[in-house]
Amino acid sequence: MSEIPADLRYAQTHEWLRDEGDGVVTVGITDHAQAELGDLVFVQLPAEEGTVEAGAACAVVESVKAASDIYAPVDGEIIAVNEAVTDDPEQVNTDPYGEGWLFTMRMVDVGSLGELLDADGYAELIDDANG
Repeated sequence: MSEIPADLRYAQTHEWLRDEGDGVVTVGITDHAQAELGDLVFVQLPAEEGTVEAGAACAVVESVKAASDIYAPVDGEIIAVNEAVTDDPEQVNTDPYGEGWLFTMRMVDVGSLGELLDADGYAELIDDANG
């Protein structure tokens, strides 16, 4: 079973968000997503200070199996990216909720966090997908 921290929010496209306060969130991909992809060999991060809309592809992770878009889970502005994962993509595999984070955003609407899944909702999503 994949790790699903209770303090995070989740998008149906397998991104997680950590609320850092003041409308800022850190974003990465879930343990389930990294496990499905396999060993990552490449990470393309979004442009810093770029504005993104919820649901828009804004980054790419590539494994030996496949490339996968990473979607902005909320509307907002990219304010920082984790350059360390471009040099060492395996960090996303080994520590998806820690050192393997991808970017931070300033949300347009803090209320949009409430529209995302909680840990139980995300666990249900994975269970449903796995039949």
